Amino acid sequence: MFENLSDKLESAFKSLRGEGRLTELNVASSIKEIRRALVDADVNYKIAKDFTDKIKEEALGRRNVLASVKPGELMVKIVNDELINLMGGQSVGINIKGAGNNLGVILVAGLQGSGKTTFCGKLAKFLSQKRSKRVLLVACDVYRPAAIDQLTVLAQQVGAEIYKEVDNKNAVEIAKNAIEYGKKRGYDVIVVDTAGRLAIDEQMMAEVTEVKNSIQPTETLFVVDAMTGQDAVNTAKAFNDRLNFDGVVLTKLDGDTRGGAALTIKYTVGKPIKFVSMGEKLDTLDIFYPERMAQRILGMGDIVGLVEKAQEEFDEKEAKKLEKKIKKNEFDFNDFLTQLGHIKKMGNIKSLIGMIPGMGKLAQNVDIDDKSFNKIEAIILSMTPEERSSPALLNGSRRKRIAKGSGNSADQITQFLKQFEQMRQMMFQMSNMPKGTKFPKLPGM
Repeated sequence: MFENLSDKLESAFKSLRGEGRLTELNVASSIKEIRRALVDADVNYKIAKDFTDKIKEEALGRRNVLASVKPGELMVKIVNDELINLMGGQSVGINIKGAGNNLGVILVAGLQGSGKTTFCGKLAKFLSQKRSKRVLLVACDVYRPAAIDQLTVLAQQVGAEIYKEVDNKNAVEIAKNAIEYGKKRGYDVIVVDTAGRLAIDEQMMAEVTEVKNSIQPTETLFVVDAMTGQDAVNTAKAFNDRLNFDGVVLTKLDGDTRGGAALTIKYTVGKPIKFVSMGEKLDTLDIFYPERMAQRILGMGDIVGLVEKAQEEFDEKEAKKLEKKIKKNEFDFNDFLTQLGHIKKMGNIKSLIGMIPGMGKLAQNVDIDDKSFNKIEAIILSMTPEERSSPALLNGSRRKRIAKGSGNSADQITQFLKQFEQMRQMMFQMSNMPKGTKFPKLPGM
């Protein structure tokens, strides 16, 4: 996500390193590189020019104010602030309550292939798990083959109910009937999945407009594929002219995208990005925070987002219990297996590493496959319960048995056990250090 843009912005800031202060000459050179980076990221040239003109004005206006701040650092701060403003300034939530705290209705629209139906499933899971809402999914895509089946499967996976009328091809009737069904059965939120098309056409726009007018949703969201670049912005504008939607959902941000849509959709359409989706897993839906996104683009990471993900997966009581075991050097393979499970649930590992400040470049350059955890799990699951609790029991014959059971060589098992012991010892040492002590270098990192 934004890898090329991040690299090119970093190159633009490098030109200011070694400079004593900002001048018209070095600012102009840096601005030129920033503008080129934005255009390469599929940002409209006019928007890129307006954006860099603001940066130039701000940089020249502050060049003599903060003499103690290095020019490169000052430029990063200015670009960060302007990126945040460009993307909306602050996060905007969704309205899931009707008048008088009644049933909330969310209408979801978008082009075919944008990830619209998958988003409906992700949103249902988000609302049920993080907002404790009882959600009803409604299948109003009556044209695409298997669309109803797809939503049915998603509903089962996230534990939501689905309303569908297989033999009815009138989306407006289905939507209205679903609202009545939801009211009678006490649902908190109804998520209506509408039909998409391969391109914007009058029939599609008329139908989704009629659906909206008939059910009067509390929130209308437009789902757009970030990989379509500037076309995503143009499509969003066309939909907004007809639907006047409340917010945008950017999908496939983990793909090979240049990022221009995410940067300029708020500027062009005037509607906020409310959610971003990265990956196929149903727990990869996040609220959009302009400040955090700007920091990630500039290689600063997103430590707040990382902590939030960790808090969702790790139980406080379990963490304290684990801390005591680490302090006594009793961390075993059962604990390790449990922690691996938590980490896997947090999302894509490469994406998680990119959220750590200063680690964005590492995440780009290192090929990290989530499936690599499967190999570790296979090794641990090939152990007996006694061996998992007491790593010291693993002698030569036991290692050979584990190697055979997990599909590895005896040498690979020996190497894994050595790495595990190094990690365990390091955790033990760090947990017993006095406060304020600097951490030692981690071996093998």
